[in-house]
Amino acid sequence: MDRFAGATHSLLRIVTGGLFICPGGMKLLGWFGGMPGSPGGGRLPPLLAVAGVIELVGGVAILLGLFTRPVAFIASGQMAFAYFIGHFPRGFWPIQNQGEPAVLFCFIFLFLSASGAGSFSLDHMLRRRRAVH
Repeated sequence: MDRFAGATHSLLRIVTGGLFICPGGMKLLGWFGGMPGSPGGGRLPPLLAVAGVIELVGGVAILLGLFTRPVAFIASGQMAFAYFIGHFPRGFWPIQNQGEPAVLFCFIFLFLSASGAGSFSLDHMLRRRRAVH
């Protein structure tokens, strides 16, 4: 089983980063029809704009495995904040308030901030390069 641990760890990071890019692209770039409830492409409130930057830029960094620990820590906090601001007021349980994605992202990013990017990442490549020189 250990033989697959590095690959599955990296795969979890890559898929999660790719999925995290999507809401950022929706907020900032109008992907997938843009933000629901914002007709005419009006300006985003500051909290949503910051969330969009974290999602888009952070998602790319996590997908590539670049600065994974600090970026994942920030993304985890953003998802916890998003859950308690956007979902929790509509009910305690994530199944009630449609908060499952925020909870999953939060805990996956918390895992990545503690465990790093995995063996198939730019972080790993840069660390090996520094060790050689």
